[in-house]
Amino acid sequence: MRIATWNVNSITARLPRLLAWLESTGTDVLCVQETKCTAEQFPADELRELGYESAVNATGRWNGVALISRVGLDDVVTGLPGGPAYDGTEEPRAISATCGPVRLWSVYVPNGREVTHEHYAYKLRWLEALRGAVAADATGPRPFAVLGDYNVAPTDEDVWDPALFEGATHVTPAERDALAALREQGLSDVVPRPLKYDHPFTFWDYRELRFPKNRGMRIDLAYGNAPFTAAVKDAYVDREARKGKGASDHAPVVVDLEF
Repeated sequence: MRIATWNVNSITARLPRLLAWLESTGTDVLCVQETKCTAEQFPADELRELGYESAVNATGRWNGVALISRVGLDDVVTGLPGGPAYDGTEEPRAISATCGPVRLWSVYVPNGREVTHEHYAYKLRWLEALRGAVAADATGPRPFAVLGDYNVAPTDEDVWDPALFEGATHVTPAERDALAALREQGLSDVVPRPLKYDHPFTFWDYRELRFPKNRGMRIDLAYGNAPFTAAVKDAYVDREARKGKGASDHAPVVVDLEF
């Protein structure tokens, strides 16, 4: 079984690439972030033609998440139970479902903007709510994973130049502590280190030739419980999907499992 997560940075803009990628990789379930469309605009028909069902949580702004599956979509939960609102609105940043033998979440953690911004405090509240929401499944017997764009680099090795990020979001002790608290529920990072290459980043800004220079960050993560992790046979960042004209600024993270 192949599961992946990908911040597509607009599913409308990325649709031809997304469809071709699904077909060429044989991915069974894709966790999508930053759809940037309404639920009605989501390309469910095009995906259905490839044999995929879709579950979507999107309102048309810069957020939006989805699960795309060809192995079933059952018990769908839209949103983050107990999650905080921002500026009076519950943003579409989480969706979960049972896909075949596994329970999966697709999450798009708030960016945080700046440490002094209210969005940063919101980000920490959101991560705390996520920790509580996944606690039962994380310690349960069923394979379970939370995949997505966490907007946090877990360690200094996960950014291309730690000195440049000092005092910025994505690397603060509070954010990393929130990730550690999530893992303490019974989850672990299923992407091994080291990988087949140095610095397995997942995001590279479009500016300043960041991707060709490999000046990126590892912020797209796959956290699984013990039954999920035991089934992992391979995990990697698909850097090829970041190449070329019209690519997302994120690369997919792919996890292969054997049950």
